[in-house]
Amino acid sequence: MLDKLIKIIIVVGLIILGILIYNRYFKGKNIDEIIEQIDELVEQTEDVLDDIENKNNSIDILDNYFPFSSSKNIIQHQFFTLAYSEKDEQAQWVAYELTKANVNSFIAERTNDFREDKKIKTGSASIYDYRGSGYDRGHLCPAGDMTFTRLGMSESFYMSNMSPQHRSFNRGVWKELEQQTRDWVRANQHLYIVTGPVLRKRENHKIGKNKVSVPKAYYKVLLDLKEPVQKGIAFLIPNEKQIKRLEEFELTIDELEEKTGIDFFPHLPDLLEEKIEKQYNPSHWIYDEERFQLRLKKWNYE
Repeated sequence: MLDKLIKIIIVVGLIILGILIYNRYFKGKNIDEIIEQIDELVEQTEDVLDDIENKNNSIDILDNYFPFSSSKNIIQHQFFTLAYSEKDEQAQWVAYELTKANVNSFIAERTNDFREDKKIKTGSASIYDYRGSGYDRGHLCPAGDMTFTRLGMSESFYMSNMSPQHRSFNRGVWKELEQQTRDWVRANQHLYIVTGPVLRKRENHKIGKNKVSVPKAYYKVLLDLKEPVQKGIAFLIPNEKQIKRLEEFELTIDELEEKTGIDFFPHLPDLLEEKIEKQYNPSHWIYDEERFQLRLKKWNYE
């Protein structure tokens, strides 16, 4: 629809421009002068169209990287955005961008200032909901991704960014995936990241006074729009201790959309969305074997 509108605007603009050009440049001039000026105008028009085409092919084509959400409670923090589910007292998804410069910067130390999110008008979950529950307050946007900013580090401890995770999951396979994602950011320079819980009404039991849903699984979606290889990959991991390799939880973004009902990148141009979401190339996502072994030997048993 947007492409059609742009074409209509261009056509109307060219008609108006033609009238103005005729009145300004061509009236009273001979044919040779008219042809010469037309050639100049054609060259200028081609330059403008090239600029439009280049812009459409750049990262700027993604107006925003937020998934479609049934929740009307979209919360914009400085360094991440989330869609809050009141009935589950946690985010349906958290979305943010990460660059190589971000993950290589260590300005901010972990704050552990867990607190309610005042931007949630209905009230977010509280730290007391998790006490004695047996579940970790698991980050969706990791604190480890926010070391480049003190504000971002602090924001990552809002309870709206927390979800109940089994201890061995949070400190094991989820930790490994978070660290592996930062490695992929370094390798690819820039990634869009969307992560969240799988919330199914009849499957999740509740904890705490605010009845926080305990998800059966969590997902993470990575999108790389940097040329020359634009790509994406998704992960879906059950909320429990894992001894499988991360590769075994890979799936296409399309497959994850079917399992979660979430449309992850609706603002991508249709052709690019179809290309990236229908497939992934495992050779583009290389894992750290030592980290996997560390998970098996230590992180799963803390």
